[in-house]
This record gives sequence, C-alpha cells and structure tokens, in this order.
Amino acid sequence: MSSSSLPKEHKVWLLKTRPSDSSTPNEFELITRPTPTIDDLQKGQVLIKNTSFGNDPAQRVWMDGSIDPRRLYVPPILKGQPVRASAMGTVVLSKSDVWKEGDKVYSEGDWAEYSVVQDSGPLTGKEIHIKGQSEYITNSILGLTGQTAWVGVFKEMELKPEHVLVVSGAAGAVGSTVIQIAKKVIGVKTIIGIAGGKEKCDWVKSIGADDCVDYKDSEYPEHLKTLLPDYADRFFDNVGGEILDTMLTLVKRHGHVTVCGAISGYNGEGLTLKHWGEIIYNRITIKGMLILDHASALDQAVSDLTRWVSDGTISNTESETVVEGKFEDIPKIYNRLFSGQNKGKLITKLIDV
Repeated sequence: MSSSSLPKEHKVWLLKTRPSDSSTPNEFELITRPTPTIDDLQKGQVLIKNTSFGNDPAQRVWMDGSIDPRRLYVPPILKGQPVRASAMGTVVLSKSDVWKEGDKVYSEGDWAEYSVVQDSGPLTGKEIHIKGQSEYITNSILGLTGQTAWVGVFKEMELKPEHVLVVSGAAGAVGSTVIQIAKKVIGVKTIIGIAGGKEKCDWVKSIGADDCVDYKDSEYPEHLKTLLPDYADRFFDNVGGEILDTMLTLVKRHGHVTVCGAISGYNGEGLTLKHWGEIIYNRITIKGMLILDHASALDQAVSDLTRWVSDGTISNTESETVVEGKFEDIPKIYNRLFSGQNKGKLITKLIDV
C-alpha cells in the first residue's frame, strides 16, 4: 500500500492525567495526528492498522503517577503520551524483512488507529489461526495472557501433581488460563478458584477448578478455610488486598505465593496486610513475577500453548470477552476491567475500521 492511499490523519487516545488513587480515575484525551508515511519508518519497522486491543490491568500501573518510574519494569505512560496496549492489526506499510504488507500481526502498540511497531521482540508475532478457536487467540491465550500463565505454572510456582493450588482473579484472563494448565496439563491434586459472583464461580469450575469461592460473600474466608483443611501449597494471586491477607492464613508452612497482580489496589488505596506475621511463623515465600524475566522461555510457552489448544487440552473458546465499539469507545471498554464485567481476556474490537 502506498502512503498516498492512507488517510493523512488518524485518531489517537492520549493519557490526560496520571491517576494516583480512586479519586483521580483514568482520564484520556482524543486527538488526531499525521499518519506516518513509508519515509517515516526505520529499518525493521512497520505501520499497522489496528483492529483490536487487549485490555490488561498492568496498563493501569504504567499510568500511575504515584509510582517512582525508576521502580517500574517498563517505561511509564506519561501525561500526553499515547496509551500503550497489546494490539492486533494489518501491516499497511513495511520496512521489515519479517512482516510484509497484508500480514496480520500481534504487537505491543498503542491506542491509535495506526501504530508504528518494531518487527522483533518476545511479545510480537504473526497472527495464529487454530481451527475452532477464536480469531483473537493470538492476543489472549497465545499472547501475553497465556504466556504469563505458562510462566507462572512452570517457572515460578513449579507446580506438581501433588499440590493444592488456589488462584485469585480466577475468572480473569491469566487466572483462568493458570487453572486450565494446572488441571489439564499438570493434573494438580486440587484447585480452588476465587472469583466474584455465582456466575463467574460456576464458569471457573467448568474450566477445571474443583471448587470456587465467591469473594462477594462476606463469609468467603470461612468457605476457603473449609475447602483447605490441609492448607494450600501454592497461591497464585492476581488481586492483592484483603484476599491476599486472608490467604496468608491458609498457605501451608514453607508454601509459596506467586504475586502476578494486585488489581484490588489499582484504583484504590493499595495494600494493607494484617497477617504479615504468618510469613514469618510459617516461612512462606512471597515472590512477584513478571513475564519479561522469562523472555528466553516464551517461544517454548507459545509452542506448548499452541499444541494444547490444537489438541483440545485447553480451550480459548469461552475464556475471552470481546466487546465491539468505535474508536471513541476504547477507554469506556477498558474501564470494564475494574468493574468485573469480563470473563477471561477483555478485548476491544473496533467496528469502524
């Protein structure tokens, strides 16, 4: 495609304010910018016309103005910058030897109608199609979501069949994939999910959990205690806050807590732990995890995940929530992450492209 056939301008969502708590929510600004031409691209770069975006809680951390940017694992999104997001789209201009015009690809882009991206990196690649699976599989179970779950299961928790596992945020993108891998690939002894509401808990059980506790029930700590008479070997936490605090009393001596996320505090007051002493008394290991620490293993992760989806061991058919909207609707759809309106990966599908 020639640059002359592209629109001269395209729409972009910028971060308007850097939120620090629930009183300063995400605010964005819609602008137009000149559309890059072939002369604007460097070697190895392509211009992608975006068709869908992945929505991840981590984006909220990247925008957070209260966090020392030196402590972040990726550059922060600053006020006035485009909002970064995983994206799927079609290459329309190319200076790459890897991606050609017309290729459908997955990349780390931004909330823009057109994005310039590099053709290399552990989280980029051509769109993968598997019969019977969603067209968004490259941006969900084979992308950041599935790779994070794979890393959590094999590299961080080192799950074994004899383990009892608890997963918070079990109806979310990563949590639901961890449950499938743990039950259907590893065959762990027991998996207990924690999710919000009966509908989500029923779904979590349908994908492999032995039981699921509804955290909206005020008696949920007692329900967890009943389900864990011998305590949990591993706790995979996506939530933080009160749920993490409760689980510290239910992880066995020398047990392991893998902290993947803390969504309960992303739009609130952060983390308060009343049961910190449990870590000392029971010598519990708590370790944060980031997928970027395991970049060298991600090709293996994608290979394994592709095989398991292809042979039906795990499924992506129901583990995503696709919401259609215009480009102007992107922030509204993204904010569904923080009101529990999704099962599995939340994906924005653009309908005005």
